[in-house]
Amino acid sequence: MFAIIGMVVVASSVLVGYGAHGGNLSILWQPFEVLIICGAAIGAFILGNPRPVWMGAVKNIKLIFRGPRHDKASYIELLSLLYSVFKLAKTKGDLALESHVEKPDESPLFQKFPKFTADHHSRDFLCDYLRLLTLGTNNAHEVEAIIDAEIESHHEEAHAMSGAVTTMADGLPALGIVAAVLGVINTMGSITEPPEVLGGLIGAALVGTFLGVLLSYGFVGPIGNSMAKVFDSETRYMQCIKAGLLAHMQGYAPQVSIEFARKTLPPEVRPSFSEVEDTVTNLPPD
Repeated sequence: MFAIIGMVVVASSVLVGYGAHGGNLSILWQPFEVLIICGAAIGAFILGNPRPVWMGAVKNIKLIFRGPRHDKASYIELLSLLYSVFKLAKTKGDLALESHVEKPDESPLFQKFPKFTADHHSRDFLCDYLRLLTLGTNNAHEVEAIIDAEIESHHEEAHAMSGAVTTMADGLPALGIVAAVLGVINTMGSITEPPEVLGGLIGAALVGTFLGVLLSYGFVGPIGNSMAKVFDSETRYMQCIKAGLLAHMQGYAPQVSIEFARKTLPPEVRPSFSEVEDTVTNLPPD
């Protein structure tokens, strides 16, 4: 929603300001300039990035309209799930988790937290490391190194996509100049025309520069930055899981382990200690 509002504000501010100053809006409609700029930008985008990167960027463009998936309620659910998992492991041993991590879709424990269970990536991330616990892994430092490597790999993959969009934005002003130069070349072929005709042709050529700069700084660049922020929120979610897991492996009580996880969260999504305590206290019995 906010992404759409931002785009509308950018477009309306530019067009209304130009029209209010006496500008002729019809001269801005130059489809061939748009074809040159956008076509060349898309071609360079495909040329300069591996197929998984540019396809992933296109697939994830919808993220800017949805925004980050994880809010305070989402983190309260995650912390409640971690508490339930750690409590079960403390009371019955890590092997008690085996049936839950092997078939989380059928697990009565995971079914209490439907939003998390529906997030297959986060669910699999947690279950993979819980599975290591059931296999007897007990070295928290070794597990931390593995988790860090996985999170870093995920981070690099995500930011390769947002970086590709940002790089395309950086090239748009130059492609706008290309379109403008081609327009000037076309205008030079009509140098014998009267001044009013030449003025229109030159104005149309300069629209290329205008479009390149506007698309870069008003739309494509912000889209790339917005995608990066959404990907960062996914990384924070994984880091929250990591903090809780490592605290549990180091022998802390479930309440302390989820407090370690809670403290890693940024203020805008971090639930208070009392909110988490009230929630886990009122969880349904296993």
